[in-house]
Amino acid sequence: MGIFEYAPAPESRDLANLKPHYRPFVNGEFVDGSGEPLKTINPATEEVLAEVGTASVSDVDSAVKAARKAYNNVWSKMPGSERAKYLFRIARLIQERSRELAVLESLDNGKPIKESRDSDVPTAAAHFFYHAGWADKLDYAGYGPNPKPLGVAGQVIPWNFPLLMLAWKIAPALATGNTVVLKPAETTPLTALVFAEICQQAELPPGVVNILPGAGDIGAALVGHGDVNKVAFTGSTEVGKAIQRQIAGTAKKLTLELGGKAANVVFDDAPLDQAVEGIVNGIFFNQGHVCCAGSRLLVQESIAEELLEKLRYRVSTLRLGDPLDKNTDIGAINSAEQLAKIKGLVESGDAEGAQRWTSPCPVPERGFFFAPTVFSDVQQSMRIAREEIFGPVLSVLTFRTPDEAVTKANNTPYGLSAGIWTEKGSRILWMANQLRAGVVWANTFNRFDPAAPFGGYQESGFGREGGRTGLEAYLDV
Repeated sequence: MGIFEYAPAPESRDLANLKPHYRPFVNGEFVDGSGEPLKTINPATEEVLAEVGTASVSDVDSAVKAARKAYNNVWSKMPGSERAKYLFRIARLIQERSRELAVLESLDNGKPIKESRDSDVPTAAAHFFYHAGWADKLDYAGYGPNPKPLGVAGQVIPWNFPLLMLAWKIAPALATGNTVVLKPAETTPLTALVFAEICQQAELPPGVVNILPGAGDIGAALVGHGDVNKVAFTGSTEVGKAIQRQIAGTAKKLTLELGGKAANVVFDDAPLDQAVEGIVNGIFFNQGHVCCAGSRLLVQESIAEELLEKLRYRVSTLRLGDPLDKNTDIGAINSAEQLAKIKGLVESGDAEGAQRWTSPCPVPERGFFFAPTVFSDVQQSMRIAREEIFGPVLSVLTFRTPDEAVTKANNTPYGLSAGIWTEKGSRILWMANQLRAGVVWANTFNRFDPAAPFGGYQESGFGREGGRTGLEAYLDV
């Protein structure tokens, strides 16, 4: 059966309301940052989208002072029912500006518009709706009769889900009575700065939320600031370890959500067509720029050949190209640096003897693109089976018994997520109990809900975000 051909269906980039210049947001106002301005790039075209003013170390101090003042004088004293009203307003404004935010996210990040539109933006709004509901119920959350906020939260987020990671961090912090200084990723600052506009629209008291664009030195200055009480970081394991060393011996509370090398385990009784869709979603969603991506596929040996045949066909139907086209499945890699890392690890897979299959889809000549790739005959000692690639690259290993599957799945320093595909409920429960992973999906993958806690073990970090459990990270209990 041939692949359907679709006419281009681009979303209008005018909806993004791009400005030529963006500035940091401190104490309720957009201010001139004293750092060196950066130019943010559209990874699909390599064009400059906008110039962004960045913060300096002195700006970090100003933002923390603004957050402390807002915490002491307004936010921590405000009844939870009143804080909730602000969170509800923010959630509704995200919904009202959803098309603008989705287009801006796809332009700045490179992800397909259908993912920004249908996943990132709605889930970001859902986090504010959900946490607004908790704001006046903290006494009944199971943390004792009078849980207290911590104070000022310093938050550093990655480039793979810029708006969604912002919501994961800011919503629980505000709901529990903390104020925030947030540093977005250097390559994707735009939706965070539009979120600052939303804070103004919602008439959030000045200083409750502050946004400081900049490079890693600004994140380090924020994390190390003496008046920050809580640090929340999502990003690479290497940087997470550096943060842990930096704040060791202080009273700061810390949560880290770091890298992953998730196993997606398919047993011989699994519904294969359904499993193939889950595998594709698990590794090729957002170009594989997902910490919990199912980048290691463990297939029971007796069905490996059949599953690989189905998988290769399905991957060959994925459309790679313009992120703003509503038919695009695979968008652009976020940066030239990340593309080079992906290519280097793929070359190591070739050199170490894995069998590489790459989708025959056309790849644009301009922009940072990488065709979906599947490696078979992968051994556990290979770099592609051990290191986080953070791209659209899948490593396939086989197993014979459930015990072997568990052993191979756990043979990683990471522990963020895992997937299990089988018709046996008892096997799902048994295996979920054996896997060292913070989240285990059964007969699905990459499903998220604001009410469900998310986080990892080992080198995937510690602490949980989301749900009642995630509130504790922002409370003195």
